[in-house]
Amino acid sequence: MSSHDPLTAPIPGADSRLVGGVQLDIVRTGTGRIKRAIYPAGFRWSTHMKPITHTETCEHAHVGFLARGRIHVHFPDGCVQEYEAPAALAIEPGHDAWVMGDEPAVLIEVDFEGDTIARFGLPTAHRHD
Repeated sequence: MSSHDPLTAPIPGADSRLVGGVQLDIVRTGTGRIKRAIYPAGFRWSTHMKPITHTETCEHAHVGFLARGRIHVHFPDGCVQEYEAPAALAIEPGHDAWVMGDEPAVLIEVDFEGDTIARFGLPTAHRHD
């Protein structure tokens, strides 16, 4: 990614790390965090993160704005959600997801670590209402 692109440029003061091929930049704000995740083309949660987390699915809720790229979210019950930038999203825990196409996906998230689900009033797992 070019440092001239403000969407992917280094963020001053961010806690930056590479996890499972995903560039994470995290800034604490009050009781929450603003996170930028840059998922490379070809990234799939079950391939790249499952060996790190040792869970069957991603157990995090994601609330944010997909600023670039396309992602496919799949739940064990067969439900699918697809997002293409620009898109606001809220993804419940218990999913697999992958980047679609040849372009990285850039997701800007707001979270409250272990309290994200409760603070946003999200279901604790994917369900049909």
